Amino acid sequence: SKTPLLWSYYSFGSQQLHFYLAVDRPQFKMETVVELLGVLGRRPWLPIVVCCSSRDELDAVCSSLSTLPYISFAALYSDLGERERASVLDKFRQATINWNQQLNSAVVEEGLEESETREEEDEKKSHLVVVTDVCLPMLSSGESSLSSRVLINYELPTKKETYTRRLTSCLASGGIVINMVVGGEVTTLRSLEESSGIIIAEMPINVYIIFIP
Repeated sequence: SKTPLLWSYYSFGSQQLHFYLAVDRPQFKMETVVELLGVLGRRPWLPIVVCCSSRDELDAVCSSLSTLPYISFAALYSDLGERERASVLDKFRQATINWNQQLNSAVVEEGLEESETREEEDEKKSHLVVVTDVCLPMLSSGESSLSSRVLINYELPTKKETYTRRLTSCLASGGIVINMVVGGEVTTLRSLEESSGIIIAEMPINVYIIFIP
């Protein structure tokens, strides 16, 4: 049977929320992100962006996420053709439209109907874009923000300007930022807090607390 999940205050507020998820060693970061998306990715239509600092990290993330059958994902990288880039952006923005229409009913239904076709199942998957900083939407050139519901900073930016650009080009108002942090990066995290005037709270142990009452 399907259980309706009512979204909490967090999901309807207009203020972006910032969290960090700490791991002890760099080699644990990828495993943790895959586990996190294993939870978040089961929300139908949920639009997610994972931002990386380098192409190598982007390729590694894409390879790891290919094992998650309930996520439809694409990548934005520097040698992607203009037509292919436009297609990725258009499909993701359509996913955000579907997500927002779903939110208007104030109910998110978990799971897929057994009678749905494969095409309908694919359409209802959560949608994810993996992108590097150099390939973020160019707002100054007329591209619009991806307006994702969740932004995961796979690599924590060291500069306020980079952090802010990721927010403006990727995240919707009321969206959630999850910063992956490795041991020694806590100092960088606190510096970002101070320079940006934001609060980055520790990620709840139960990630559902962010989304459901």
